[in-house]
Amino acid sequence: MNISCLISKLLDPSKLKIFENIVFKRMTSKFTYPLASRDETVVEEYFDTKIVDPYRWLESPDAEKTKEFVEAQNRVTIPFLDECEYKPAIREKITKLWNYPKASEPYRHGSHYFQYRNTGLQNQSVIYKMDELHTEGKVFLDPNTLSPDGTIALQASSFSDNGKIFAYGLSKSGSDWIEVRFRSVETGEDYNEVLKKVRYSSLTWMKDNVGFFYGGYLDQIKSDGTEIDASENQKLYYHKLGTEQDKDIVTVKFDDPHLRIGAEVSHCGKYLVITPVKGCKNNLLYIGKLDKEITGELSLQPIVESFNADYEYVTNDDDIFYFKTNRNAPNYHIIAVDLKNSAESNWKTIIPEHEKDVIDDAQSINHKYFVISKLHDVKHVLYLYEISTGKLVHEFKLDVGSIMGISGKRKHTRMFYSFCSFLTPSIIYQVDFEDDKIEEKVYHETVVGDFDRNNYETKQVFYESKDGVKVPMFLISAKGVLDNPTGDTPAWLYGYGGFNISLTPSFGISKLIFINNFKGIYALANIRGGGEYGNKWHDGGRFENKQNCFDDFQYAAKYLIDKKYTNNKKLVIQGGSNGGLLVAACINQAPELFGAAICQVGVLDMLRYHKFTIGHAWKSDFGCSSEEDQFKYLIKYSPLHNIFEPNEEKQYPATLLLTADHDDRVVPLHSLKFIAELQRKAGRSPHQQNPLLIRLETKAGHGGGKPTSKIIDELTDIFCFVSRTLNIQFYQ
Repeated sequence: MNISCLISKLLDPSKLKIFENIVFKRMTSKFTYPLASRDETVVEEYFDTKIVDPYRWLESPDAEKTKEFVEAQNRVTIPFLDECEYKPAIREKITKLWNYPKASEPYRHGSHYFQYRNTGLQNQSVIYKMDELHTEGKVFLDPNTLSPDGTIALQASSFSDNGKIFAYGLSKSGSDWIEVRFRSVETGEDYNEVLKKVRYSSLTWMKDNVGFFYGGYLDQIKSDGTEIDASENQKLYYHKLGTEQDKDIVTVKFDDPHLRIGAEVSHCGKYLVITPVKGCKNNLLYIGKLDKEITGELSLQPIVESFNADYEYVTNDDDIFYFKTNRNAPNYHIIAVDLKNSAESNWKTIIPEHEKDVIDDAQSINHKYFVISKLHDVKHVLYLYEISTGKLVHEFKLDVGSIMGISGKRKHTRMFYSFCSFLTPSIIYQVDFEDDKIEEKVYHETVVGDFDRNNYETKQVFYESKDGVKVPMFLISAKGVLDNPTGDTPAWLYGYGGFNISLTPSFGISKLIFINNFKGIYALANIRGGGEYGNKWHDGGRFENKQNCFDDFQYAAKYLIDKKYTNNKKLVIQGGSNGGLLVAACINQAPELFGAAICQVGVLDMLRYHKFTIGHAWKSDFGCSSEEDQFKYLIKYSPLHNIFEPNEEKQYPATLLLTADHDDRVVPLHSLKFIAELQRKAGRSPHQQNPLLIRLETKAGHGGGKPTSKIIDELTDIFCFVSRTLNIQFYQ
């Protein structure tokens, strides 16, 4: 059935009832779930298997019936959260703890330093310009002045080579779409032109300081963040400062409509490094020679023309280019490619792959060094190597934690890096190079109120998953709690497990609140599918191995219960995006392990996810239902298609879904369809005593750029939900 026919049927009230009501009691509350209408005529056939998709109408975000469904859900969820007796105290505590000064490492551009700062509760961080370090400086760009509610955020930026012009991309309401503007560093005034319909784009300047490359979808009609259609045929445009966008020149384009074109002007300024990517793993590699004047499409020298690995530009010496890659090195290595003889057989390894540690980031500094961070059992280590020889020359002494950022360019003789851990908010280090001397000192250390790290402890454990693989997990608690488990302590388990993303130690107010005010334990499971141990770990949780992610997470829960850190009535699980898929799959498969589940912006319809916005790029992790072998494993775990009916032995844990109206990455229809079926199939059962709710945010997206006020609102509601459903006290 085509979409127009489907919508016409939905709008015909004589044929379909939009909502029906079901009622059950939970504690002292009474729920009336808006059970959405089902159109059983919407059927798709996958390799002789017919799948009914009765909530297809919820894929139309602008339809009145969808809006009515959203409003009906909020009428159930909001009162339940507002009735939490601790809500004012929870909000006050979050606000108080969040209100501490935050600062990024300084970035040098031209003759100035720039730094992101937030006084504490500002919705968006502000960029300051400093003539000298350790000075207050002046406000250069304050995104908080751009909207009264803080929903316009800075999402991408790039300074010209001389540091005199700042290109910055603004996102509205959390959308992945940005509008690029240009600001004079000296005057603080903006140029007249605005580049629109920019998405999934790097921003990179020519060395002449007037030419600029960006990726755009200028032919797309709707681009406000509420559309569900995929953006296709991205082109790389050249923009000359001072001209209108309609004068921009197409410099690179490809026939594949789903390619996203990464671009970076080389450090020498003579080349453009092009890294087209189709999915979320492996990219192509081309080098274009830059002329003084860009007049049309660039001639590209192909280096890699098949999706066989990841390639990331680090630096170059004339025709010798250095890349970080996992080609024939699952834990990554640094290679040199000579443009004059660029066949793979001539590539040279400069820094070999480590047998266990994974290269996480590689940059260049002080003319002659690589600065490289590696993951060693999910903790960062940081080194300096000579570019010319690959020789190790320095190891930085780090605590157990994470490198959050590194600031510096190859031509600089000074760099900064910021470090954090579960118990360290942020320490920024300044590193100065003079001849062969390396001098390191603390530039800035963040202080959070009266927080004393000595009152807490962090422990890393390695538990055994279903197939015997050892999986690392961090545990954080008040001192003494982990050494004296009672089996009755609330615990919060977080996971992700996908897209080669590593979850390393990080500081967070929400963790402290759960540990302090709910007397709980926070656990972070580094399950397969992530990048914690390189390609092997990633591949162990993608395609047909995706079930390993769910098993790893469930066995993390079993470990916490078996070791008496908690029990299944007081265990909360949380995950977002791919982690939302993780949470939803686990409550389908092992609901008895969890007391509550927080599923944020989850990918929940695994048969149709690839049809919306950027979903097609996730095929590199999930596979696709249009392939028979992949359909067979997707249908087995797809959360929407595996919802069960509760019985005397099992019901769903208290479940809260969260999504947002401008999430144009994992579009809201995933959560809407899932909650509709969950409430119909499980919610009407007399055996389902736990609430099944959804929270829908407005003027927000997938999470990036979310203003502080909305973050505090969301955290408050999550804690209220957990407190009410698990019946755990908030200690003030």
